[in-house]
Amino acid sequence: MSSLHPAPVLGVIGGSGLYDIEGLENVEWREVGSPFGDASDQLLFGSLDGQPMVFLPRHGRGHRLSPSTINYRANIDAMKRAGVTDILSLSAVGSFREDLAPGTFVIVDQFIDRTFARNKSFFGTGMVAHVSMAQPINSRLGGWCEHACHSEGISVVRGGTYLVMEGPQFSTLAESNLYRSWGCDVIGMTNMPEAKLAREAEIPYCTVAMVTDYDCWHPDHDNVEVDAIIRVLLENAEKARSLVKKLAPKMKERPAVCPSGDDRALEAALITAPEARDPAVLKTLDAVAGRVLSS
Repeated sequence: MSSLHPAPVLGVIGGSGLYDIEGLENVEWREVGSPFGDASDQLLFGSLDGQPMVFLPRHGRGHRLSPSTINYRANIDAMKRAGVTDILSLSAVGSFREDLAPGTFVIVDQFIDRTFARNKSFFGTGMVAHVSMAQPINSRLGGWCEHACHSEGISVVRGGTYLVMEGPQFSTLAESNLYRSWGCDVIGMTNMPEAKLAREAEIPYCTVAMVTDYDCWHPDHDNVEVDAIIRVLLENAEKARSLVKKLAPKMKERPAVCPSGDDRALEAALITAPEARDPAVLKTLDAVAGRVLSS
């Protein structure tokens, strides 16, 4: 048996236009249905130097959806149904550190989830599961992203804690200072429960947080202005496309079994006894948990 994955597919979740990459071929938008409702948009299928890719605009094309109204469960379920084996999440964030200036990319390794208005699990009454989130980011993907950033001359920091707030409003000054006192490095609104759901779906996941501003703690940048953020977003977008283009060929080295165990996260997570499992709930889990439910 080969030690490499026979059909690796890189999924990319990020902003609209991230998929406008030179060399992306066989491009096709496809509707991927999910028992959890509608994904943010159709999925864009394509290939880059022969590597299959799937892109999903997190907020929908044209940025139609706020962070709280994104259907995170449908997004991850659709990615799983599309055959995605690994997910790169690109996310705009504010910085809590002077040295993490706008334009810096941060490959985070931890999250603090402060969201409260979102469905955070595929599991629940009728089929209970508890996955480990101790290490929410896949280190293999993180290493590949770090190498890609260095190769492309992108200012990058490996490691950091991402505070995920509900939004859509930005932080108060008191909140910003509180999160800094906790040792958080960046703040955003979108990567939870996205990372939790990717783990439940057994998809290795990595976040590259792209700094756009200093939140509101910085005395010289005490207000988060949308027009300033958009300017940096546009600058970051080109760097993000370069990162994706450099990362894609690394998927040829994707191991058949991920050393981290992220692609086997459900093996010891299912709690509900087989005879007590709700058939209707199991039906919705055919993609995310089909590997373990059918064994």
